[in-house]
Amino acid sequence: MSLVHEIDYGTPKSVSEKTVTLTVDGFEVTVPEGTSLMRAAQEAGISVPKLCATDMLESFGSCRLCLVEIEGRNGTPASCTTPAMAGMKVSTQTERLKRIRKGVMELYISDHPLDCLTCAANGDCELQDTAGAVGLREVRYGYAGDNHLGQPKDQSNPYFQFDASKCIVCSRCVRACEEVQGTFALTIQGRGFGSKVSAGLRSDDFFSSECVSCGACVQACPTATLEEKSVIEIGTPEHSVVTTCAYCGVGCSFKAEMRGEELVRMVPYKDGKANRGHSCVKGRFATGYATHPDRVLEPMIREKHDQPWQVVSWEEAIGYAASKIKDIQARYGQGSVGAISSSRCTNEEVYLMQKIVRAGFRNNNIDTCARVCHSPTGYGLSTTYGTSAGTQDFDSVEESDVILVIGANPTDGHPVFASRMKKRLRQGARLIVIDPRRIDLVKTPHVEADYHLPLRPGTNVAMLTALAHVIVTEGLVDETFVRERCEWDAFQDWAAFVADENRSPEAMEQTTGVPADLVRQAARLYATGGNAAIYYGLGVTEHSQGSTSVMAIANLAMATGNIGRRGVGVNPLRGQNNVQGSCDMGSFPHEFTGYRHVSRDEVRETFESLWGVSISSEPGLRIPNMFDSAIDGTFKGLYVQGEDILQSDPDTKHVSAGLENLELLIVQDLFLNETANYATVFLPGSTFLEKDGTFTNAERRINRVRRVMAPKNGYADWEVTQLLARAIGMEMDYKHPSEIMDEVAQTTPTFAGVSYALLEEKGSVQWPCNETHPEGSPIMHVGEFMRGKGNFVITEYVATDEKVGPRFPLLLTTGRILSQYNVGAQTRRTQNTVWHEEDRLEMHPHDAEQRGVRDGDWVKLASRAGETSLRAKITTRVAPGVVYTTFHHPLTQVNVITTDFSDWATNCPEYKVTAVQVSPSNGPTEWQEDYRELSEMSRRIVPAEAAE
Repeated sequence: MSLVHEIDYGTPKSVSEKTVTLTVDGFEVTVPEGTSLMRAAQEAGISVPKLCATDMLESFGSCRLCLVEIEGRNGTPASCTTPAMAGMKVSTQTERLKRIRKGVMELYISDHPLDCLTCAANGDCELQDTAGAVGLREVRYGYAGDNHLGQPKDQSNPYFQFDASKCIVCSRCVRACEEVQGTFALTIQGRGFGSKVSAGLRSDDFFSSECVSCGACVQACPTATLEEKSVIEIGTPEHSVVTTCAYCGVGCSFKAEMRGEELVRMVPYKDGKANRGHSCVKGRFATGYATHPDRVLEPMIREKHDQPWQVVSWEEAIGYAASKIKDIQARYGQGSVGAISSSRCTNEEVYLMQKIVRAGFRNNNIDTCARVCHSPTGYGLSTTYGTSAGTQDFDSVEESDVILVIGANPTDGHPVFASRMKKRLRQGARLIVIDPRRIDLVKTPHVEADYHLPLRPGTNVAMLTALAHVIVTEGLVDETFVRERCEWDAFQDWAAFVADENRSPEAMEQTTGVPADLVRQAARLYATGGNAAIYYGLGVTEHSQGSTSVMAIANLAMATGNIGRRGVGVNPLRGQNNVQGSCDMGSFPHEFTGYRHVSRDEVRETFESLWGVSISSEPGLRIPNMFDSAIDGTFKGLYVQGEDILQSDPDTKHVSAGLENLELLIVQDLFLNETANYATVFLPGSTFLEKDGTFTNAERRINRVRRVMAPKNGYADWEVTQLLARAIGMEMDYKHPSEIMDEVAQTTPTFAGVSYALLEEKGSVQWPCNETHPEGSPIMHVGEFMRGKGNFVITEYVATDEKVGPRFPLLLTTGRILSQYNVGAQTRRTQNTVWHEEDRLEMHPHDAEQRGVRDGDWVKLASRAGETSLRAKITTRVAPGVVYTTFHHPLTQVNVITTDFSDWATNCPEYKVTAVQVSPSNGPTEWQEDYRELSEMSRRIVPAEAAE
């Protein structure tokens, strides 16, 4: 059976609880009212031929193959568009229907290329299979006269081709682009015989169109019209393994379709509860990094970072690293070494990282990349609600009436969820966007924000307080909810605070730059528009008041009763695939798994009795403290797994100074990244395709990661950590990641019910999963908050110390772009670079004109921390006084510009507010050129044979 036939066509989009009973081909079947006849037939075990129908799309009824006969009715209606009714007697196979279907299919094939039986999609083509199903064995009509066989192929997209000669104009690709993705890039041009699929009205090909390469059209196509180039090059897959994407925090499920151990394609898994069968360009296509020639597959060591690398055996590399750790601790003390875990690694691997630090290094110097992105989420939501995670599942958005997006750009950062959000907005939900930049959601095809509040960078707290002022002073508080569910005294203090006239939209207008009447209207909509959900991202957390902003958001949701049910909630959009899991697994220096402080005796005793060691009750060093202590000379050894801190962390010169002062820097990664410039041990990492484990996405969903090929470096990452643990004297002997998860369940109340057996049975679960919630918790804080009563917190606006002035008059903010991911280590090694070859600086035309800058010019971007150069992009997406860039390319080194200011509670860096100046430039700065030389020098490798 071809892989494409695993799709179940004809599933109804929405049906009532009422049922109807009918007869299909003599079989009685009972289905929900509103179910299509096609689906009813499937329930009876009867397959109806079809080409235009698919369960991802609304019924269309154009192919004329799924016709049926209904007793007492004339004609042959399409079964995909005809609802089942009580008492119907339906026939799907009659002589009349056979003749009609065969004739229709014959017409399709008559205008189809002669290579039908030998094309690359043979065995994976619905058109071929359906021709066989209707009994078509020969075509009576010749190819003389007008036909579509001479149409050229569109090869412009790097990942798939469009062969118009094979198109049957079923419209599935067009409908997928509209209904699933919501981009509306494809259309049907012309009429009748001249009808054809076109990539938009203003483009000649897919690449230059508005297509975002999500792959929905390719997946929907029933012929070889839209086909992955990888299938053409490698051949049709022969087996598949379900796994989880290793890009953003949506956590999409995919079938990795294989030929042997060669990956042919990634197909979104329709039963994946996070993505429901959809994908984006990264997860669908950008896997080439896994086999890129830049991957380092052998361990390497060197005495100092300015020396060439020497390729060595695993035994030698692990032994060398272990001896260095022991030596450093003997000379500088137990706290002189630490580690940074990765949100790209599995839960099991992250758990072992904190374990090797606490039980092996015997300190709490463990931190994770969440420090620089969502640590304020942990602090803010724990303080207000009692747990460090979003409140909803992604399905919840389908019941939202009002959606407030603040400091997030879902179409670029979380595109699969953004498609679901846009679908709900097209159905009538209202939208409020709070962002300094005009993100796509403000206005995109068939979606337009009701309110866009383009606040000045750094004024989130002022804006959120102004919204709260309107809700309190205009009597829009859900007092019943607050009295029953929240601490009343705390609410009264908060309400009095925000009701002060100094916090009104009018008073805050000078600070935020947003007209007061716009703020008032948005506040009223959020409070009174029905189910209201808030989605936020790094534009909230990466500020000096990041934690304050999160608490202000939590306050708004509580005050309006928008928490604890479907369609509402507070939802952080996590950036990386396992940021949530990395935090859950105890990667912060002050917390064990499940967010329990290291000072709690009963929690420490749980781990001490299991691990057989004593554990320090003192929190360890945060990442910024590690750099400070390294410069001071008291921190000398660092183990970094799967993170490129030199490129991703702020104030690059400070980071490089810290790394340069280390005696031992162990980097475990796929590539010689920028951090490896200062490394003395390199341990090759493994991709998500080469390991077993779990990821936890932004909705707390624990998803299985399944190995589809052997690790090219010889070991999965958890096995490498285990080798190092044994070498420093720890007892660690896990045979499989499932055993690590069993230990997590044994030690962590919110994971007590999680096991690989449960995940295999359910597909995925959302924590908390324990005796109280044996099948997980899609919605949090139902009935009561995790902390008991919700806690309102006063959120005083304090202006950042990073201020504009004559020397640095502009504000820089940063973000991501759809085609690239984080520091770009993976996506830059795929064909995604055709969409984003370099980071660009967005400038408003007014600011550009004042400085004599034209689109595409080199400009120097300078702050009090440093300077870099990049090309300018002139656009009205940013307001005057604000500039914006991405951070995906290492030679831009935009973090040489960002400062050392950080969130008051968590040290999350203030990436989003940096005072800068922009001036014309002739190209890269001297610092960039020096950095390029350092990178090239640090990548010199002496093969093992030469070293001998």
